[in-house]
Amino acid sequence: MSILELKNVSKAFGQLKVTDDVSFAVPEGQALGIIGPNGAGKSTLFNLITGNLTADTGTIAFEGTDVTKVPAMQRCFAGVGRSFQIPQPFDNLTVFENLLVAAMHGRNTNQAAVEQACADILLQTELMPVANAPASGLSLLQRKRLEMARALATDPKLLLLDEIAGGLTDAECVALIDTIKSIHARGVTIIWIEHVLHALTSVVERLLVLDFGKVIGIGAPDEILNRQDVREIYLGIDV
Repeated sequence: MSILELKNVSKAFGQLKVTDDVSFAVPEGQALGIIGPNGAGKSTLFNLITGNLTADTGTIAFEGTDVTKVPAMQRCFAGVGRSFQIPQPFDNLTVFENLLVAAMHGRNTNQAAVEQACADILLQTELMPVANAPASGLSLLQRKRLEMARALATDPKLLLLDEIAGGLTDAECVALIDTIKSIHARGVTIIWIEHVLHALTSVVERLLVLDFGKVIGIGAPDEILNRQDVREIYLGIDV
C-alpha cells in the first residue's frame, strides 16, 4: 500500500514551472531519497506534499485520501511531518520545551501522553543530555537533531527530511545516519532530500531524481546513480 501518491502534480510561479507533471508513489515503510541540482524543485515538492503550497494541477493522496486542497495543519494532524533545511527552533526555549510546543500543536492527544512521547524522542535523537538547555546554545549537529526531533514530536507516519546532513562533518553525518536508521526501523516512512549522497544512499531503498521540476528517474540507488543522464546532471559531484 502506498502511503503517498502524486499524480501529474504541477506548480508554477508566473511563467516558471517549478514542479512539472510529477508522478510517483511511496510504499508505506519505505525510505525514498530525492536528489537534483539546486533549483530542481525539490523544496517546492516538499511544500506541495505538506500543504505549504497548493498544486496548480494534479492530485496528492495520503493513505488513500485526496489531500490536494487540505491545509498544512490538517496534513500534519493526519501524519505528515517535516524538518527544514535551516533549523528553526525557538531559541529562547529549552530543547524539551521545543518538543512540547511541536507535540501540543501537531498531534491530537492529552498533555501527559505528549510529555512522555517527547521524553522518548529525546532519547531516540540523543538529545536527553541537553533537554533543559536553551536551543540557542546548541551545536550544529544538536540543532539538526532538534529539527528532526520537533518533526517527530508531531507523531508522523511520513517524515520529510530536507538536507538534514548539510554542513556536518563526516563523523557527525555517521552519528545522524544512525539516528535516521533507527527512526526508519520503527516503521516511519521517510522522504529525504539530500546532497550528501553517501549519507542518503546508506539509508534509502529508492532514489528519485528531479531536474527543472521533472522526474528524470526513480529506482534503486545503484541503478539511478549509474545512469549517464543522472551523472551529467551531477557533473562535478562524486557519485
